[in-house]
Amino acid sequence: MTTLLCGRYRLDLSRPLVMGILNVTPDSFSDGGRYDRLETALRHAEQMVADGAALIDIGGESTRPNAPYVSPDEELERVLPVLEKLAGLGVPLSLDTRRASVMRAALATGALDLINDVSALEDDGALELAAASANVAVCLMHKQGNPDTMQDKPDYDDVVAEVGNYLGRRVRLCIDAGIAVERLLADPGFGFGKTLEHNLALLRELPELEHRAGVPLLVGMSRKSMLGAITGEAVPVERLGASVAVALESARRGAKIIRVHDVKATRQALQVLAAL
Repeated sequence: MTTLLCGRYRLDLSRPLVMGILNVTPDSFSDGGRYDRLETALRHAEQMVADGAALIDIGGESTRPNAPYVSPDEELERVLPVLEKLAGLGVPLSLDTRRASVMRAALATGALDLINDVSALEDDGALELAAASANVAVCLMHKQGNPDTMQDKPDYDDVVAEVGNYLGRRVRLCIDAGIAVERLLADPGFGFGKTLEHNLALLRELPELEHRAGVPLLVGMSRKSMLGAITGEAVPVERLGASVAVALESARRGAKIIRVHDVKATRQALQVLAAL
């Protein structure tokens, strides 16, 4: 599949696309608090598009390990003004949320093009809501446990098979509910209930994961703790080199959308890869 039906847009996936991360939270692991005011969020989104982002992913709830609880009302207060103001940005807008009530309110704005759900539409009513929303794309992510428990000794017999089979089951469930396969993406969920070894195994086997899922893959490893474990770099913002490295490897191994904080550096690296 080389085209993604993404709300108001049709995306060509013949080459990897960069998704820019826009956290409008005070506590995200890497850039929490930098863009939690409307004006700074809008400027950052515009800059990411200028730097080469093909999509913008807006998040109002941190899902990092041990993140504090955020109510649906508070999440909506953070994301709806940004979503509405960015409606004319010229690229698809994605919302990183796991709550059906937040999805419903965001869809009502008419500006939402992609639901990026770390719970793969498992919240009550989320699957039905997505199925009823014509052309809005959905990214189904795998996680083991919830943010407050997911890094407590994650365990798998075969992480590639288990993650791939889970994604395949969720994709089939969506298709059975009436969501066109051209609207679907899958995300292995790097760092969501996985050890470093699990994450590396998933990265090595991206082609197998795509085969098991049956839809294009979106991946996000930008600045994550797995990169800190490899490099010894404790400060997330200082993991640029490692983030670009895993972005390139993801693209080489078939990922279609790369979710990142550092759009310009990633875009330049992907341009070199494409030229080669």
